[in-house]
Amino acid sequence: MGDSLRASTSAGALRALAMELKNIESQPVEGFTISASEDNLFVWTVGIYGPPNTLYQGGYFKAVIRFPPNYPYSPPSMKFVTKVWHPNVYEGEN
Repeated sequence: MGDSLRASTSAGALRALAMELKNIESQPVEGFTISASEDNLFVWTVGIYGPPNTLYQGGYFKAVIRFPPNYPYSPPSMKFVTKVWHPNVYEGEN
C-alpha cells in the first residue's frame, strides 16, 4: 500500500473511530465502559460488568480492542486483560 493511500485510509479510520466513540460516550451501553486516549484512537480499553443472574454476576472484565489502520474495512481484534471463562474466549490468542 502506498504512503498516500495508507495515510488517507488511516485518516478515514480515525474519523470513523472518533464518530463511533462519540456516539458511545453520548449513549452509553449499560454494563460497559469504554475509553480511548486522544493520542491513539486505534486502541480502546473496555470494561464489562457481569450481568445479573448469570455466572458472571459481580465480575468486572477488562479488555483491549485494537483497530487496524484500514478500519472499518478490516475488523478490530479484542483481547481480554482479565481472565474470563467462556467457551468462545481462548487463552493466548490475540
